[in-house]
Amino acid sequence: MFWLIFSIFLAACLGAGATGGLFPPGSWYRALAKPSWTPPNWVFPVTWMVLYVCMAAAGARAAVQPGNGVAMALWALQIAFNSLWTPVFFGLRNIRMGMAVIVVLWLTVFATMLALWQVDTIAGLLFVPYLVWVTIAAALNASVWSLNREEAAKASEPQG
Repeated sequence: MFWLIFSIFLAACLGAGATGGLFPPGSWYRALAKPSWTPPNWVFPVTWMVLYVCMAAAGARAAVQPGNGVAMALWALQIAFNSLWTPVFFGLRNIRMGMAVIVVLWLTVFATMLALWQVDTIAGLLFVPYLVWVTIAAALNASVWSLNREEAAKASEPQG
């Protein structure tokens, strides 16, 4: 039963990850100024695959525990915001709105980690690397925003 539930959670994670294929960084992102500590491109898919397995395992572990309602609701909320960041940042090319989304994502990941911890300690621990990575991603988003103020302002202007 665990493997079936794990597969469902993994499918949700991979669905969120599919937005990367729908909205690839492309030349727009390559042209942006980035901080010197920006990870190399190959780090992103490798890191996300590891995180998705951890997230799915955490969800599956908590799903079979009693009293998991809040943890499961928060798990669903965080994966929704996870799915939203890529279309906003890369699809809309909106650095500022991407920052808003990632702040909410960080808060939901933190809340999910705490709720999972209450249901299953290992599930909570499995979210720690995810929170660390979202922290790094938020810092990167903030740095890109700071280094590209003119580009960020363009995406925020009304189109017409």
